[in-house]
Amino acid sequence: MITGDYPATAAAIAHQAGLDAETIVTGDTLGSMDDVTLAAQARKATIFARIMPEQKLRIVAALKADGEIVAMTGDGVNDAPSLKAAHIGIAMGGRGTDVAREASSLVLLDDDFGSIVAAVRLGRRVFDNLRKSTGFIIAIHVPIAGLALLPLIFGLPILLWPMHIAFLEMVIDPVCTLVFEAETEEEGIMERPPRDPAAPLFSPSLLGWSVLQGGVALALTAGIFLMALNRGMPENEVRSLTFFALVLCIIGLIFVNRSFSASLVTAFRRRNAALRWVLLVVTAMLGVTLVLPFAQRMFRFGPLHPDDLAVTVMAGLATIMILEFLKPHWQKRLMS
Repeated sequence: MITGDYPATAAAIAHQAGLDAETIVTGDTLGSMDDVTLAAQARKATIFARIMPEQKLRIVAALKADGEIVAMTGDGVNDAPSLKAAHIGIAMGGRGTDVAREASSLVLLDDDFGSIVAAVRLGRRVFDNLRKSTGFIIAIHVPIAGLALLPLIFGLPILLWPMHIAFLEMVIDPVCTLVFEAETEEEGIMERPPRDPAAPLFSPSLLGWSVLQGGVALALTAGIFLMALNRGMPENEVRSLTFFALVLCIIGLIFVNRSFSASLVTAFRRRNAALRWVLLVVTAMLGVTLVLPFAQRMFRFGPLHPDDLAVTVMAGLATIMILEFLKPHWQKRLMS
């Protein structure tokens, strides 16, 4: 607490707020401190009383110089310099002055400090979901690129034509990404220490995890492709078999990426209406390409038998099982 009130008043308010009022630093005491002494004092003091506006600014600067991430709340004109200097200035929207609001990064419209906690929780959830979505997008493009290049490199029948790529990029990709926007927060999200502000959104460990996911999906779908060719299946049936397996592997990647920390069972229990709609839409689209003749001709698909469909389902399940087994080995790096 940093206030211009007298120490006795500050101590009484601190007790009501549940703060330790044993150590109170006054403005007179602070004025005689150099920056090093002030930084040491700021680490252990909980209350600063009879503080002038320029001294608030010194306290913020001392905490920042000590490596702390500083958030400052205030509502008056004299709070504006320290609000501006802090990493995150938070002004009161109701009773705050115009100067305080302009100097701040955030404005509490309801003047409720509890909204700060809600904002931090929401921010962490959004940050997690952005990383999940980005990781998923990179992961699914590994098998798409691999299956497009594999026939060209080894002289095999062309597997993915432009309409297949367009279908994946314009339908499956954006629709599936909606799942991560609607994903609920991770367990213990508020128990984590603050992340390094300089840390990138997409870390090397997350990139490695995404490539690994895509590699597993590529290995499974490419294996089905080569196995079908080896069995002498017609080219159009090979294409439909491999494409269906690819789409189900992508669905498997959605389930894997719903959580960095929770198991598949725990993540599956979390409600996500967007996921149900995605499953329905993808199932309907695959059914259309399988049943309607004009869709089969457009996608150059052949008929699939029950045993073929079982193979595609097993590919999706294998993607989930393999990656869920590998996830604990990456968990610590993904959550850092």
